[in-house]
Amino acid sequence: MNYKDYYALLGVPKNAAEKDIKSAYRKLARKWHPDANPDNPKEAEEKFKEISEAYEVLGDPEKRKKYDALGSDWQRAAQQAEQQRRYRNQRYTQDFSNVDFGTPGAGAGAGAGPTGFSDFFDMFFSGIGRRQTAQSTGFAQRGQDLETTIELTLRDVYDGGKKAVSLQIEDLCPRCHGTGTAGAHICTQCGGTGHVIVTKKFEVTIPRGIGDGQRIRLAGQGGAGSNGGPSGDLHLIVKLLDDSTYKRKGDDLYVDLPVPIYDLVLGGEVKVPTMGGQVAMTIPEGTQNNRLLRLSGKGMPKLKGGAAGDQYVRLIGQLPQTLSDKEKKLFKELATMRNGKK
Repeated sequence: MNYKDYYALLGVPKNAAEKDIKSAYRKLARKWHPDANPDNPKEAEEKFKEISEAYEVLGDPEKRKKYDALGSDWQRAAQQAEQQRRYRNQRYTQDFSNVDFGTPGAGAGAGAGPTGFSDFFDMFFSGIGRRQTAQSTGFAQRGQDLETTIELTLRDVYDGGKKAVSLQIEDLCPRCHGTGTAGAHICTQCGGTGHVIVTKKFEVTIPRGIGDGQRIRLAGQGGAGSNGGPSGDLHLIVKLLDDSTYKRKGDDLYVDLPVPIYDLVLGGEVKVPTMGGQVAMTIPEGTQNNRLLRLSGKGMPKLKGGAAGDQYVRLIGQLPQTLSDKEKKLFKELATMRNGKK
């Protein structure tokens, strides 16, 4: 990410009056508008975009104040903001209805973020104008909806109920209240982004049978509102951890059960682990290896309706590791009989 010298782009000094900045922008916008440059439209488009970005910052009092505060300290602030961005991409996303954050390589062309401007702009300035409007008008504004993942075991999901969890979420910086500046300087707590990563403890009610990728909503636990507005919601995306015993497919469970080969041949009764405890299951005589038997209603509880899925048991025949002389003799006699020999 490169630093943007917005004053140089507009050709004005750092102490330029607001009217002079506006005048310089209009003059350059007319010069580099793509419609006025049919012979070099790509160059004109890039110039026009840079000029528009510069004016978007210097033409807004709050953005300009933050830009001036960055000064020579912009790289340190950018490094801190980049750490937050990487964390956000790995584990955390936001509802971007209020604030937009930059992602390198995304947007309109290389180096453009979601706004279409540079990553530099998206990292430090994209969410300021809307917040300023709400504050200046005095209207209450609802806080941002936040979103993160929650890791749950199969047992957590089967049992349901309340679970205490600690989650890292992103919220407004408590020092600068989201502006990114403290006085005439960049806020050292958030690095100028206006947001910080915080750890909060929650008591989450786990719905029985909830699936991987589904959401749990914590009303009012998202970003703080402004001017007395309500907080947003926190959405937890379920990430179901692998289980050493069971595989889940929808509301059904699958388990592999090793059984002696004699039970497959002669039939018998075996104990089968289920999420509700061990149950007895009858193996029919002459059962083939790897056959699936169904235990009705022994799967996961259905999220809606109160019923439960099924559990499928795959029978894995186990051959004896060692044979006595008598056992070998009996197996040979059996093989001779199966082959039709006397």
